[in-house]
Amino acid sequence: MLWCLPAQQSGGGRTLGSAPAFTLAEVLVTLGIIGVVSAMTVPSLMQNHQKKTYVTQLHKVYNELSQAAMRFQTDNNAVNLKEAGINSQAGLDNFIKTSFKIVQDCGADSTPCFAPNSEYKKISGVAAEGTYLAAYVTLASGASLGYSYNTGNAAYIAKIDVDINGQKGPNIAGRDMFALKLYNNGLIDDGDDVNPAPLTKEQREGIYNSSCISSSASWRGCFGKILNDNWEMNY
Repeated sequence: MLWCLPAQQSGGGRTLGSAPAFTLAEVLVTLGIIGVVSAMTVPSLMQNHQKKTYVTQLHKVYNELSQAAMRFQTDNNAVNLKEAGINSQAGLDNFIKTSFKIVQDCGADSTPCFAPNSEYKKISGVAAEGTYLAAYVTLASGASLGYSYNTGNAAYIAKIDVDINGQKGPNIAGRDMFALKLYNNGLIDDGDDVNPAPLTKEQREGIYNSSCISSSASWRGCFGKILNDNWEMNY
């Protein structure tokens, strides 16, 4: 016996045997949901991507400095960097200028290698104290370095400020600008006036809390936090 099916379901708008259709209301609801989800997730994805870009650029500068320090020590048959010749501002200047390809030498004036000090902010939005070191250069990579030999009794032998993209924004300490310390044993770390490198996680965390994310103008500690978090910008 053959059964005949009705050509159309009662109460519906879709015929049997044809692809299901969506009403205009259903399409608009779906698009609205997609828009809400996108508005919630896209800014976060973009922010995470930008953070990874900053860390990648910082890591490149860190690797170049680390390799240069090791090479400088080896080339001079020395057991540490002071013995190799980094025992004065002139010695530090010689290390920087013989180890890197310099495209701009700004001397003792931070600009135009860095943005003006008044433009630098902290993550919290407060003004950063800026960079006030002995010499400034821009590298072929686009990163700018400011550096001063430490004539005091601190554990590190040199302060090095890094703006990973030179004058370009956002000019925020902890995003594209970082404070590094070069130690006599060739290590590069965060630092204070007492502790030798490598610092412990607790020491780095203490500097991060007291400077990087504090309301003060000091912006040390951001680099140490990135080292603690295995080269992730989790702040």
